[in-house]
Amino acid sequence: MKDTCHRIVRMTLAASLLLPALVSAQSGRNAVERARDRQDLRQDARQEIDDAVDLHRLEAALERFDAARAASDREQLRAIDRELRAWLGGEQREGAREVAQHQQELREDRREVRSDRRELRRDRKTGARRWVKADDRHDLRDDRRDRRDDRRDLREEKARAQEQKRIAEGLRALKGRVDTKALDQRRALLIDWIDLARAELEATQRERREDVRELREDRRETREDHRQGGR
Repeated sequence: MKDTCHRIVRMTLAASLLLPALVSAQSGRNAVERARDRQDLRQDARQEIDDAVDLHRLEAALERFDAARAASDREQLRAIDRELRAWLGGEQREGAREVAQHQQELREDRREVRSDRRELRRDRKTGARRWVKADDRHDLRDDRRDRRDDRRDLREEKARAQEQKRIAEGLRALKGRVDTKALDQRRALLIDWIDLARAELEATQRERREDVRELREDRRETREDHRQGGR
């Protein structure tokens, strides 16, 4: 009986000593995640401004194109043609970088999910407290959602890259031409590009909302960890 009591005391003491370390580790992880969320929000803000500027610039280019066509200004129409082809080349290079970035984010998501699963297995083996298990399950749900969102973002980015490629090929095929048929086709491609830019701006705004939600949840988790550590 005495040995059993001693074991219970030792286990209770070990748990009490381990609890602050667990809280500190989780708080540290949440701090890293909050810093990443804030960085993502800053990037979202810059990207949203860039996307809005691009959309406005494209709409202005369409107005210039229509005005030049109405005035039968062939030189201006050819200048707009050159401008659009050069601009879209830069957009394609930027799109390739964004695809690579989303692929890297997806790889990081997969590592996070694997890490969460290892933590849950460790929780079961070590008999971690109920709130620790709940916290780790919550982390796994969050990271799975991030992985799902980033998969969607990667699919959309690849689709935009394909659409940009189609528009670029169409503009190259019309290079220098100012006949009626070519002008109709170029205008249709420009409208497609405007639609693509508008969709990209909406996707950036959606991503910003998701990152705001992530930051809010990370702050809530930190407050909960502090409360658990004070028990």
